[in-house]
Amino acid sequence: MKPISLTSLVESLPVAWQGNGQLAEVEVNSIKFDSRQVTRGDLFVAFTGGNIDGHEFIGDAIEKGAIGVVGTREITGLAVPYIRVADAREALAYLAAAYYDHPARKMTVIGVTGTDGKTTTSNLIYEILKAAGLKAGLISTVNAVIGDEVIDTGFHVTTPESTDVQRYLAQMVEAGITHVVLETTSHGLAQHRVTACEYDIAVVTNITHEHLDYHGSYEEYRAAKGRLFTGLTGTSLKARGNFRLAVLNRDDISYDYLSSIVTSNQVSYGTNMSGDLIAQNVVNRPNGVEFSVILGEQERFFHCNIPGRFNVSNSLAAIAVGQALDIDMLTIAQGIERLQGVPGRMEVIDIGQPFTAIVDFAHTPNALKVALETVREMTTGRVIAVFGSAGLRDRQKRRMMAEVSVALADVTILTAEDPRTEALDAILAQMADAADSAGGIEGKNYYTIPDRGNAIRFGIKLAQPGDLVIACGKGHEQSMCFMTTEYPWDDRIAMRAALAELLGVPGPEMPLLPTS
Repeated sequence: MKPISLTSLVESLPVAWQGNGQLAEVEVNSIKFDSRQVTRGDLFVAFTGGNIDGHEFIGDAIEKGAIGVVGTREITGLAVPYIRVADAREALAYLAAAYYDHPARKMTVIGVTGTDGKTTTSNLIYEILKAAGLKAGLISTVNAVIGDEVIDTGFHVTTPESTDVQRYLAQMVEAGITHVVLETTSHGLAQHRVTACEYDIAVVTNITHEHLDYHGSYEEYRAAKGRLFTGLTGTSLKARGNFRLAVLNRDDISYDYLSSIVTSNQVSYGTNMSGDLIAQNVVNRPNGVEFSVILGEQERFFHCNIPGRFNVSNSLAAIAVGQALDIDMLTIAQGIERLQGVPGRMEVIDIGQPFTAIVDFAHTPNALKVALETVREMTTGRVIAVFGSAGLRDRQKRRMMAEVSVALADVTILTAEDPRTEALDAILAQMADAADSAGGIEGKNYYTIPDRGNAIRFGIKLAQPGDLVIACGKGHEQSMCFMTTEYPWDDRIAMRAALAELLGVPGPEMPLLPTS
C-alpha cells in the first residue's frame, strides 16, 4: 500500500466538504472511527451510531495523536484540521477506499443482498468461481475468506464496517484475487459500509419482512436493498469487463420494484415457470435438493447439498452469476455440488439419536416458514420447533413467527433469542399471545421456556423415533446478548449437549445463560 498524505486523502473525496485549518502533507497512519483505537498519525472520523456520538470524543482522539478529524457538526478551534461533511459514514467509506488505493476497482465484485439466503447464495457463487479456476475471495456475515485465511467477521450478522471491508478487499488484491463475493446487508447499504465497493454484479435473493425496526417500513427496507442495484451505474470501468448486471428473483415480491429501478442489464430467475432462468423437476431430499434447468434445447440437472426448496432459488441466482461470467454449465454444476454446507444453515446434528436434529439460522417469518416446510418433507414424524425473537428489533415479526410455527410445526417451543435490554418475559408473552390467537394450546402444542438451553433439552426429550427437532434463529452465531453483554452461546453445541444428556454419552457441557 502506497503512503498517502492527509491532503491527498481528503481531496479525493467525491462528496462536498469544508475544511477548517490548513490540510497537512503528513502521511496518514490509518483511519479510525473509534477514539479508543486512535494512535499517533491517524485520521479520526466522528459519526453518530446508536447511543454514541463520536463528536463528543474528538478531544480524546486528538490527545491520542489524531492528525485530522472528519465530522458533520460545525466545529472550530481544533488543534488539527477539521473536515466537515454532510454524512460522515459516507465519507468514511470513500476515505477508506482511497486509503487502500481503491481495491474494488481491481477486481470483479459480486454483491448478494436479500432478507434470507444471502450467505448460502454467496457461498454457492464462491464455489462456482473456484470450480472455474478463478482466484476468488468471500466476505460474508460469517467470515472473510482470503486465500487460505479465514477471518471471523463478528458476533452477529451484518456487513463489516467500511474500513474493514476495504482492508479485506486490499488484502485480496495483494493476494492476487480477481473475483470477490460480498454479502451485502440492508444495514451495510444504508450505513454506507459498502459504499465505494464498485459492484459489477448485484444479486437479490428475496426481500421479505425484516429490520422494520431500523428502516421504518417495508418500502424503506426495500429501497435500502435497491441501492445495491442503482449503484451499479456508478461503478468505474474495469479492465476485466464492465458487467453492471442485476440478477433478480422473478418469484419474489421485490421483482417489480427492482426491475423498474435498474437501468443497467438485468436477468431474472424463478421456480414458477417465469424468469430467464427457470428451475423444474424439483425434488427435496434429506441430503439436499435436486432440480433441472432448461437451457435452449438442453436440460441440465443440478444437485445442491443443502436441503430445502428455497435453496433451488439460491442456486439459480448463483447459476445466473456463473453464466454472466461465461463459466460453462458443467463447471457451474460442479461448483454448486462442491458446497457441502454452510455453518448453521440446515445443519444436521447427529450423535446417534433415533430422530433428526437440525440447527438453522431462520430468524424471519419467511425463513421460518420455508424451514418448517422443508423439514416437514424430511420426516414422517413430528416437527418440533425451538426459536425466539430478538429484543430491540422488529416487534411485528414476533407474532408472525409464532403464528407460522403453530400452523406448520407439531410442537412449538418459544424461548430466548438475544433479548438485549428488553424484558424476555414480555417478548415471550407477545409470542405466546400470537400462538394462542393462531389456535395454539399452551402445554399441548406450544410451550414457553425462557432458558434456551432448557428449551432445546425439552424439545430433545419430547422427540420420539422418526421425529425432527429444529432450533432456529441463531445458526452459526457464537453469542447471545442479554442487556449489553454477549454471553458465549452456540446452538450446535447446545444441541449436542442435550443429545448427549439424553443418550447418556460423553458430550459438551450445555452453555450457561443468565436464564439458566
